[in-house]
Amino acid sequence: MCSSDLADLLNVDWMLTLNHLLLMAIAYLLAFPIGFDREEQGPRIGLRTFPLVAVVSCGFMLVGRAVIDSPGEQGRVLQGIVTGIGFIGGGAILKDDSRVIGTATAASIWNCGAIGVAVAYHHLEIAIALSALNFFTLRYMGRLVRSVTGESVVEDGQTTKRSEERRVGKECRSRW
Repeated sequence: MCSSDLADLLNVDWMLTLNHLLLMAIAYLLAFPIGFDREEQGPRIGLRTFPLVAVVSCGFMLVGRAVIDSPGEQGRVLQGIVTGIGFIGGGAILKDDSRVIGTATAASIWNCGAIGVAVAYHHLEIAIALSALNFFTLRYMGRLVRSVTGESVVEDGQTTKRSEERRVGKECRSRW
């Protein structure tokens, strides 16, 4: 390596570097509430994974935009991101006897990838909407569905049926 190569290597556009760090930090912050919600649900995938997926997706797209001029080729980078995140999400889905769990987590991982890509393309409005809708869905829609349908509820590691809880509760009250 000659001295001109070393000089070129050390010639860094610090404003561009700062801009990219800011974009990746935004992607991280937008994915953080989603990871926080998943962390509260159990130890499988959570606070570290979701923000990292958003940051890495943002980073891949920033690199793709910097070195690839063709929108079609940038689309291939995006396709690779979607495929890779799908592989990670597939690991979050588990089948247990008659039920499947982890689909919301898998979809949320994909969503965090989309957040990172949206931030990389400076579409913060899309990234904010994706983050807010995902967090709202995880935090409140599951509770709403369970309260309406009487689906299984996990409390203290034990799964029960809400409708069964109501029936048993009525029986106990009628005895007293």
